Amino acid sequence: MTVPVAIPRFPDDVTPQWLTGVLAPASGTQVGRADVTAIGTGQTGATYRVKVDYTANPAGLPETFVIKLPSTDDTVRDRVVLGYRSECAFYQSVADRVSVPIPQCFHCEISEDAADYALLLTDQAPAAQGDQIAGCSAEEARLAAIAIAGLHAPTWAEQEWLSFPGLAMTMTDDAAKKGLGDVAVMSADITVDKLGDKLSEQDRATFLEAMGLVTPWLQNDFGRFSLIHGDYRLDNLLFHPTGGQVWVVDWQTLGVGLPSRDLAYFTGTSLEPALRAEIERDLVAAYHAALVEQGVGDYDLETCWQDYRYGVLQVLLISALGFAFAIGTDRGDDMVATMLRRGCAAIRDLDTVALIRETAGL
Repeated sequence: MTVPVAIPRFPDDVTPQWLTGVLAPASGTQVGRADVTAIGTGQTGATYRVKVDYTANPAGLPETFVIKLPSTDDTVRDRVVLGYRSECAFYQSVADRVSVPIPQCFHCEISEDAADYALLLTDQAPAAQGDQIAGCSAEEARLAAIAIAGLHAPTWAEQEWLSFPGLAMTMTDDAAKKGLGDVAVMSADITVDKLGDKLSEQDRATFLEAMGLVTPWLQNDFGRFSLIHGDYRLDNLLFHPTGGQVWVVDWQTLGVGLPSRDLAYFTGTSLEPALRAEIERDLVAAYHAALVEQGVGDYDLETCWQDYRYGVLQVLLISALGFAFAIGTDRGDDMVATMLRRGCAAIRDLDTVALIRETAGL
């Protein structure tokens, strides 16, 4: 059977015929029935669980999958098509070259204009998405710290990624960095106004001061770079309920930058300040050990720690960029306020503003 041309846009389009078409070429699979139910938040796309009954399953394929389709909201889809392109590029061109734990991809397809795409993945249930507002445990944080090294180490200092066409955001020249710095200042003002008294006076001051330093922060990456997830936080991680396993999802913000930005963003958004301060040295050490084990050389633990301190500005930047220009919801407001509260505490605890100023000679 030939693969159907049409990319499914709605759940009703995920038919047994379409599934047979995308699964059969490698396995001779025949799908007799497919039940599709919505899961996830649907903020930038529509995610569904697909339960299938086979009439032929010689390869022993799973009985459930997860499929990601574009958002059903046209205004959202128009805004995030670059993210769709980035996620498909990750699964098509990066996934097989890194060791970060991810769901297996069975099919990835995207239209030329990136407005339509379909990503068919293994269903990791009973693994569950992390809760961004509740935060995570020390054990879960350690899993996440080690996992992201599996993206950074295999792509460490590899020049090809600087021009990889699947990047959601490229910051390869000073003009682009200044442009993002200007947008960061604007987004900070908008975010403060939208959140109102959800941010304390101290956090507002920290937030606005730090966001004013985004341009010099981007201009000084110390010559260290790798592919980065870009939005590495609890909402984009799946944890197995028995512990010991995590999977990283939602690759719509793939970029290149100082590797420690991902780790600092995770700890700064996902851990309450007291717990973060207690365990972050150990987390950085575990992350560094994983890098070294996977082949990163000439990178000592103290340098990794200083990079981590420097990278925590990622918390404020990504939180503000994602929030300032999006349609607000009660949960969304609470989530971003929580992330900024934790992130501002990390900025102060780690003295990141002073480090950025010192590095930039300000």
